[in-house]
Amino acid sequence: MSMRELVRQLIEIVESGREAVYCRLVETRGSTPQKAGACMLVLADGSQAGTLGGGCVEAEVKRQALARLAKGQASVERFSLDHDYGWDDGLICGGRMHVLVQPVRSPSELAYFRALDELLSAGATCQEAIVFDSNAATGCRAPACWLFDEHDRQVAASCGAPEIAPAAVVDGLLDLHDRPRIRAAHGIAWLPQLPRCRLLIVGGGHVGLAVAKWASELDFRVWVLDDRAEFVSAERFPSAERRICGPIGRTLADLEITPDTYAIIVTRGHNHDEEALRHLAERGARYVGMIGSRRKIKLIFDDLLDQGVSAETLARVYAPLGIDIGSQTVAEIAVSIVAELVAHRNRHGEVPGRPAAVDVAQCD
Repeated sequence: MSMRELVRQLIEIVESGREAVYCRLVETRGSTPQKAGACMLVLADGSQAGTLGGGCVEAEVKRQALARLAKGQASVERFSLDHDYGWDDGLICGGRMHVLVQPVRSPSELAYFRALDELLSAGATCQEAIVFDSNAATGCRAPACWLFDEHDRQVAASCGAPEIAPAAVVDGLLDLHDRPRIRAAHGIAWLPQLPRCRLLIVGGGHVGLAVAKWASELDFRVWVLDDRAEFVSAERFPSAERRICGPIGRTLADLEITPDTYAIIVTRGHNHDEEALRHLAERGARYVGMIGSRRKIKLIFDDLLDQGVSAETLARVYAPLGIDIGSQTVAEIAVSIVAELVAHRNRHGEVPGRPAAVDVAQCD
């Protein structure tokens, strides 16, 4: 369950008159079952949604959450995975975790999560700053938490934090335009909440269908396009945000392509693939990939070079599509493609394990 879904569920629980504890992993060192940013809800009856990795640590977090719910006070719990919380899980490797355990009962605490939900629902970029160590250069006791929008404007505060965030917190805010990773320093954690990237799947066949299922689970906003209505039906793609039916070339020409768009071309034939690439290659998408054999890709590149598409543009196309895992089945091909998309998104365009690209210089 994604963080967005957990926040929405938390609000619904508290608005219905029940109580819940929002637990989030704010800092880790070494080997841990989850990394900073993981979150979990614990309800008064002991049930939960989300996970911090399972095992002894998660059980202890739940125990602490229920104890804090009774007191109505937030806390930061520290766990070392080379002692009491490592043996049963086989995690004797020196890992450390700081977990913010935050009961949500009061209107002020709920207001924080409503503000966060509003930003997330609008697809906005934002970040949380959390003091998890009272020795931080903030003058604040841990925990303390603030929410900032994409312009570094403070939106809300919780966990008894001062109304205005101290300079040490503000000065460390992340540059959200570069899709940064979570950072922790001097007892403060900065947790970015980045907008989901759109994944445009051109072709609703077997591979497109398999990719869509995985990509939706991995926090992509899936759009699918095909010229056959039965291949973009709601029954076939229930998790897709948009299902578009129309002639591939003409439809793509009119479709908005943003710098956060990922596009993969997995149509049923050579001609459709070429037409799709012609309309996508120079549109400024973050990523464009095309499935196919090296021979087919070279033929398509040759044609597009003749039509005036630059060699530099084609060199940026990810083709063949997917990292090299020796894929044979449709499911394996889909895994290789989605793994490439996640790596590209999370590693600033670096994709380990890619096969050698088709050399555009040898085309045409």
